Amino acid sequence: MTAERSAEALAEGSEGPEGPENPESPESPEDLPSDDLARLAELHGVATSYRPSADRTVTASATALTLALAALDVDTSTPGAVGAALAARQRELGERLLPPTVVCWGGAEPEALAALPSGTHLHIETEQGESRTTADQLPPGVHRLTATAPDGRTASSHLVVAPPRLPTPTGRSYGLLVQLYSLLSRRSWGMGDLGDLGELATWAGRALGAGFVQVNPLHAAVPGSPTDPSPYRPSSRRFPDPVHLRVEDVPEFAHVEDRERVRTLLERAGRLREAVLEKGELIDRDAVWEAKREALELVREVPLGPGRRAAYVDFLAQEGDALEDHATWCALAELHGSDWQRWPEGLRDPRSPETTRARGELMDRVDFHCRLAWLTDGQLAAAQRLAREAGMPVGIVHDLAVGVHPGGADAWAQQEYFAAGMSVGAPPDAFNARGQDWGLPPWRPDRLAESGYEPYRRLLRALFRYAGALRIDHVMGLFRLWWVPQGHAPTEGTYVHYDAEAMLAILVLEASRAGAVVIGEDLGTVEPGVRETLRARGVLGTSVLWFERDWDGDGRPLPPESWRADCLATATTHDLPPTAARLTGEHVQLRDSLGLLTRPLEQERAEASADTGEWLELLSRLGLLQGSHGGHCTSEEEAEIQAVHRFLLRTPARMVGIWLPDGVGDRRPQNLPGTWDQYPNWRLPIADAEGRAVTLEELAASARLRALLEVLRG
Repeated sequence: MTAERSAEALAEGSEGPEGPENPESPESPEDLPSDDLARLAELHGVATSYRPSADRTVTASATALTLALAALDVDTSTPGAVGAALAARQRELGERLLPPTVVCWGGAEPEALAALPSGTHLHIETEQGESRTTADQLPPGVHRLTATAPDGRTASSHLVVAPPRLPTPTGRSYGLLVQLYSLLSRRSWGMGDLGDLGELATWAGRALGAGFVQVNPLHAAVPGSPTDPSPYRPSSRRFPDPVHLRVEDVPEFAHVEDRERVRTLLERAGRLREAVLEKGELIDRDAVWEAKREALELVREVPLGPGRRAAYVDFLAQEGDALEDHATWCALAELHGSDWQRWPEGLRDPRSPETTRARGELMDRVDFHCRLAWLTDGQLAAAQRLAREAGMPVGIVHDLAVGVHPGGADAWAQQEYFAAGMSVGAPPDAFNARGQDWGLPPWRPDRLAESGYEPYRRLLRALFRYAGALRIDHVMGLFRLWWVPQGHAPTEGTYVHYDAEAMLAILVLEASRAGAVVIGEDLGTVEPGVRETLRARGVLGTSVLWFERDWDGDGRPLPPESWRADCLATATTHDLPPTAARLTGEHVQLRDSLGLLTRPLEQERAEASADTGEWLELLSRLGLLQGSHGGHCTSEEEAEIQAVHRFLLRTPARMVGIWLPDGVGDRRPQNLPGTWDQYPNWRLPIADAEGRAVTLEELAASARLRALLEVLRG
């Protein structure tokens, strides 16, 4: 997730009737919502309370409700306006025949259709172009439904027909988890790229029997000086970032006429690579992109052959207006900066005459950015193809970030779908009393439903084109998101609900069409019933060893047989300390050195040591701490890391993942929540126990990594 949200926040919570009879009020008594305002909010899916813990319920303030409703275009400026809006909403809901989107799971009749008046006539135009008069035996897809009641009322709706659930992955597989930028080979241009990903997948599949490789989001970043390195705050989730291209693998690169410039660029790439691998410097994404951009400008001067030209034209037609909008934003950002809200007023609207005129004037740059999207899409597809050819049953697991940057391409091109003046975050809880603001504008649930979830559908379809599986970051966002009004503290927000049934139906539909697995990142605060609903639809969860305890009992580590089966089980994630750092307590020392501890160092050390000790005691009791294990281990630390992964194999988890840096004793987390410029988040190469950068070639030859992977193969 983002640098602002810690995966260690484990409190269960939800708003709703389960809370105590006397919920806590907002800090200011005069900010209590009126009964009418509360009813109006509930009718628009805006929560009037939330539960930061199982024994507490907090009432949302009138300010939070008013601002959330305003973002949904509901006027609550006066008591009279509230009353009028409430009456209008009640009348609208009472009179409508159908909601904007109706879900049909398999062949089951949707409740919305069963509730129609007797004698209602249905007309269905299917996605495949057929006309039907009943909802029986409809093919999967998003169809157009029109209902005409006997009294003359009519309604049109989107009818989503999805399989009842995704099929369970066959057998059990293990795989590698890695942040792609951190995986440098001797051919990288200063950061890991899609060529490295294909190489890693081929080696892991053919030589090690791995079933998947999971990477960070590869979405297009917001350019800047410097560029925000976090992959979880992208400019666009729909289109990938060309910084991940392996330039030498672009066919036209070999035919660039200016060979002297090519030689100079390759030397420059070598210096960027050596700076990280030999001199211990941080990954410099901006310098890497500048070198690749210059190379790709040369590549574009090489004419495409007839076959390549036809493939590019097909890509343009397939992606349509969405690609043109994305490329237009990129071209305009080159002139006016990367925050569209600061552009000349006429250009802030993607449909304005000024934007149309600018697009025409910048058509050469627009085509350049379209070409980059095509090239990147092709290399992403090639990586998945290599993974499957290497025998991987899943292949590449891609990551879908929870949102986008407010100044980026998606927020500009899809303005009507985003809630103006709002940001996604998290409420206060036992682990963060101030709450969190992630700086990501939320989608409007009403506009999504009215469109039949079109932007969401197109996003998923694009990602599944080259993914064997998709990890959904903060999968709870399919159900509700904490909306924080801009200019207000996260404590002044409230939850806004989405139609989870429709969001899940679209997800299951698109994943099933692609034959892909879906993994939900369900760490942190999870509303009761969410995990059960996801499991019922075939969406796997995420289980991290250190968090799997008997929270309803004595709090002891959860024995392996008590773990859930429908999950990806791991020892750590990109937001958490590597396993070696946790076992040695070095993660506590790191946080202390950065001034992040809220309690005395010795107290934090003692608690961390006790936590680790309980797990090591369980591993020993289960006979998993096997010392040198036939001479493969060279230290007690390696034996303990191997034991941790033997434990994961004892669980029924369908997928088991190893954090690739764990295989060489890396101590440094890729991201340290709660830091910004105090720590080099998202800029570290994979390193060994001494902090020396390790290349892909060295990883493949590492006896320590191979010994750990042999544990997983067993």
